[in-house]
Amino acid sequence: MLKHNFEESIGFWICMASRAFERAMNEQLSPTGITYRQCQVLGWLALEGDLSQTDLADRMRIEPPTLVGILDRMEREGWIRRENCSDDRRRKLIRALPKAEPIWSTIIACSDAVRDRGNQGLTREEQALLKSLTSRVIANLAGPPHAGRPSPRVADQSIERDGTRAGRHPTDSKRPARPPAFESIP
Repeated sequence: MLKHNFEESIGFWICMASRAFERAMNEQLSPTGITYRQCQVLGWLALEGDLSQTDLADRMRIEPPTLVGILDRMEREGWIRRENCSDDRRRKLIRALPKAEPIWSTIIACSDAVRDRGNQGLTREEQALLKSLTSRVIANLAGPPHAGRPSPRVADQSIERDGTRAGRHPTDSKRPARPPAFESIP
């Protein structure tokens, strides 16, 4: 029947780790009344600044109509505002509002707790190595296949020993570095 050696698949282990982090984050957020999807919205806005609804849905890997309900609730709570884009009135930009700051602080605290749980038993060197290796896998998969050659982005995505990015790809020049708490937000 259907057979595959999942134990040897890096993709399998990365996906399982991502699911474990998402599940743990949901558990941590549950008592606060903040949903994981709301956490993702604020996380992407913290990482990239204002985003269109379409871009945000794409980054969250959900359908735009699904995002609308999430944004409606967040807008009612005063956490975000939808504004017309000055370049294209058909586009709506999502902007985090000051009322989201305490919510974001709660998310950061939950994220830190989940990250600490996930890092249990790992030395700082192992954590840095894990970040470096997963960064290389992401970089390898970010562009088109290169017939066995490493992606040119690999060198630009290397991680310093302290966990910060060593270099950046030229197309990432407008993107801020990933906030530390965002690491556990898949």
